[in-house]
Amino acid sequence: MKPVPRDWNDLVLSAVMPAYNEEQTVEAAVRRLREAPLHVEIVCVDDASRDGTGAVLDRMLQEGLVDPVIHHERNRGKGAAVLTGIAAAPGHVIVVQDADLEYDPADLPTLLEPIRLDKADAVFGSRFQSGPRRVLYFWHSVGNRMLTLLSNMLTDLNLTDMETCYKMVRADLLQALPLTANRFGIEVELTARLAHAGARIWEVPISYSGRTYAEGKKINWKDGVAAIWHILWYNFVSHGTPTR
Repeated sequence: MKPVPRDWNDLVLSAVMPAYNEEQTVEAAVRRLREAPLHVEIVCVDDASRDGTGAVLDRMLQEGLVDPVIHHERNRGKGAAVLTGIAAAPGHVIVVQDADLEYDPADLPTLLEPIRLDKADAVFGSRFQSGPRRVLYFWHSVGNRMLTLLSNMLTDLNLTDMETCYKMVRADLLQALPLTANRFGIEVELTARLAHAGARIWEVPISYSGRTYAEGKKINWKDGVAAIWHILWYNFVSHGTPTR
């Protein structure tokens, strides 16, 4: 693996931002990322949004706020948008940053520290350790913990939040993993692939401001059922190995 620079001034973090119908929040998400005390390259992927998300991203590209913007010709799902962004990410380390303001970029330096110090290859931001969070749905919390438990049983990891969006990974490792999931199964698959690759994984607490369905939350119980299938599939059937 290529060494990650320890000097903060030399280290480049690529934030991959998949966006689908996030016209109301995507600019605020980008500007919050720009406020993080890091050298961040923001790779935005518009997954064929039906609102004005694409136009907002193109304007921010002209303003120099993002670099680059990639447009999918048809809606392919969050996982596909994440994979497109990963392939285009130029940094030493990559993290996914949703465009919905649920995750706070102020937490990114904390996630980056174990990788910068060569203690970890990947760091998960846990919404369930001790960070501040908005109080929302009880059954979502139960579902997340059950999915994490099932994933842990099959990967032999002791994560507290497998489904977190904040998974920060060394770029050379992440770009070598044989990732294929097109939808929300990307969280399950990435966890399984990292475990199969023997990656050193750390977990740190993060803050979390979840959205309600009225505010635009997209994931639902069907995605939870699909996640169970993905956990079984990626741990029992499709193991895969790094491609480079």
